[in-house]
Amino acid sequence: MSYCVAIETMLSEEKKALHKNYHDKYYGFAIHDDNELFCRLVLEINQAGLSWETILKKEASFRKAYSNFDIKKVANYTEKDSERLLADAGIIRNRLKVNAAIENAKTILTLQAEFGSFEKWLEHHRPKTKEEWVKLFKKTFRFTGGEIVNEFLMSIGYLPGAHSENCPVYKQILREKPMWMKK
Repeated sequence: MSYCVAIETMLSEEKKALHKNYHDKYYGFAIHDDNELFCRLVLEINQAGLSWETILKKEASFRKAYSNFDIKKVANYTEKDSERLLADAGIIRNRLKVNAAIENAKTILTLQAEFGSFEKWLEHHRPKTKEEWVKLFKKTFRFTGGEIVNEFLMSIGYLPGAHSENCPVYKQILREKPMWMKK
C-alpha cells in the first residue's frame, strides 16, 4: 500500500495532519542540501522497526539532539555526545543507530571531499536499480539495509514509488523531473 493511500484511508484525522505536511511537501521531492540529505538518512535509519509517525513526532527533537544535522558537527561527536544522545528521550535511543549517524557523518565528509557534496556522490552513482543502490549503501554506510535505502532514495526522488499515479502530489513530483525519471 502506498503512503498516499495510507494517509487517505487508514489514518485518523489527527494522524493525517501529522503525515500530510511531510507527504505533500517533502516525500519524493529532491533535496539539494547535504545536511538535509543527512537528516533524511538519519531519520530513515531511526525509523527501522518503528512507524514513520514516531519519527515525524520526534523530528524536532532529532534536529536539536543532532546539531540540526550539521554533518561536520556530528562527525566530530565524542563518546560524551554519544552518551548524551543515548540518554535523550526525545529521540530513538539505540546505540547502533546513534553510532551509525556519527559514522555516516564521517563518511559523508569523505564523500564531500572526493565528489564535492553528498548530493554529487548520489548523482555520480545514478541511475541504479534498488538492488544496486542497496549494495552500494551497504558498502558505504552503516545501518543501511534494503528498506532503509529504498525509503531514503524514494523520499529524495532517486527511486520511483513515493506517490501513486492518482495522487495529486505525483504530478508535482513529475514537474520537478526527479532523478528516477532521468536516464
